[in-house]
Amino acid sequence: MKYLSIFQYAYLIFAGLFLYNVWETYNKTGAVNYPYLLLAGLAVFMFFFRRRFRQKFQDRNNKS
Repeated sequence: MKYLSIFQYAYLIFAGLFLYNVWETYNKTGAVNYPYLLLAGLAVFMFFFRRRFRQKFQDRNNKS
């Protein structure tokens, strides 16, 4: 269970890295790096999805 919690926050770290890349690219060239923006959004979505999944899994184990 501890590993799921750690990997859950790894998605936020990756989202931050992707957003940093988008920001740097925009400042240098003025163009928006849409693939990295999409990956950042996907990483944030995965964070919330995994958190909800982990909570449901814990609740189910606590009831048993």
